[in-house]
Amino acid sequence: METPGSQSSLHRANLERVVRAVRMAGSLTQAEIARTTGLSAATVSNIVRELKDGGTVEVTPTSAGGRRARSVSLSGDAGVVVGVDFGHSHLRVAVGNLAHQVLAEESEPIDVDASAAEGFDRAEQLVSRLVETTGIDRSKVVGVGLGVPGPIDVVSGTLGSTAILPGWTGTNPGEELSDRLGVPVHVDNDANLGALGELVWGAGRGAADLAYIKVASGVGAGLVISGQIYRGPGGTAGEIGHITLDESGPVCRCGNRGCLETFASARYVLPLLQPAHGPDLTMPGVVQLAREGDPGCRRVIADVGRHIGSGVANLCNLLNPSRVVLGGDLAEAGELVLAPIRESVSRYAIPSAARQLSVVPGTLGGRAEVLGALALVLSEMGDSTLLDGSLGQDTPAIA
Repeated sequence: METPGSQSSLHRANLERVVRAVRMAGSLTQAEIARTTGLSAATVSNIVRELKDGGTVEVTPTSAGGRRARSVSLSGDAGVVVGVDFGHSHLRVAVGNLAHQVLAEESEPIDVDASAAEGFDRAEQLVSRLVETTGIDRSKVVGVGLGVPGPIDVVSGTLGSTAILPGWTGTNPGEELSDRLGVPVHVDNDANLGALGELVWGAGRGAADLAYIKVASGVGAGLVISGQIYRGPGGTAGEIGHITLDESGPVCRCGNRGCLETFASARYVLPLLQPAHGPDLTMPGVVQLAREGDPGCRRVIADVGRHIGSGVANLCNLLNPSRVVLGGDLAEAGELVLAPIRESVSRYAIPSAARQLSVVPGTLGGRAEVLGALALVLSEMGDSTLLDGSLGQDTPAIA
């Protein structure tokens, strides 16, 4: 029996540290593993050799700083993870391996007013189809990440009140999808997953503290503090859309007046422009028209940017992030929206916090949330299964 502090338990702990570092990063050189884990180069070299011999990791030649190096990643057949993202009008699914490679991805439209059961039916079918197209044994699926556009109660796992999927309020999406697929399902809201996606694959790489701002039918923020998503005790951290900008402003869906959301989200912005551009105008359409020089669309986007900037300034004063990543359709407007955001931040944030902040567009577009769902599984899964070599033997297959 292993005892705390014994050589065998210390060795096991070091194995897990190396596997965890590689799992979270996708791939690392041995020197990077040593810096990340604090282990000596010799210890890392021995552990990598052991993991390679056991089939847990793959080692490929690479270069770092002009010198030859060896890149370490989890084995391609160690397992796969699945990401599922329910959006305002779409369902997107991706399948990836533990080396952070996306193997298959597909999106299809979904009726936002459809029942939760129909949504889960569609998700189950699309997941099964995509896993089949990869040719990977279904028993290799170690977990599913699920994104939904609404607050998730961190204790019960139920979906709170949401104007995006009203028929889903009170459901337990993780439990429902897990029962259907037979594997663990980890659930989070879309803004948090967008933050994770950009942190791992996109514009947030290298930042330990950032805020991902998503502007769509609502306005939300995913907060990363010291490299980890901050959800708050009730799972509602990041509701930047309900910062009050004007106590006498429009009534928000939350019941308050003048929330940021009432000045920035699509449901409030589009009616300002539809008299001139027709009832079928969408946010991507507004952005496209603005990029083409339409003065009304440019004015509205600039106004939205300034309002968002006020909310970002509050975040700066409270949390002092080093980077803000703008996601959603509005990010495609580029400097038309980013410049007004920076202007408001400069005006309303503490100067020292504003100087340290960079405001950048997301690089993943509509894929941010589904890639974040993959990252969620990678961050939540344990390392024991990988080290014990049990993956694929006792894991239930997707139905």
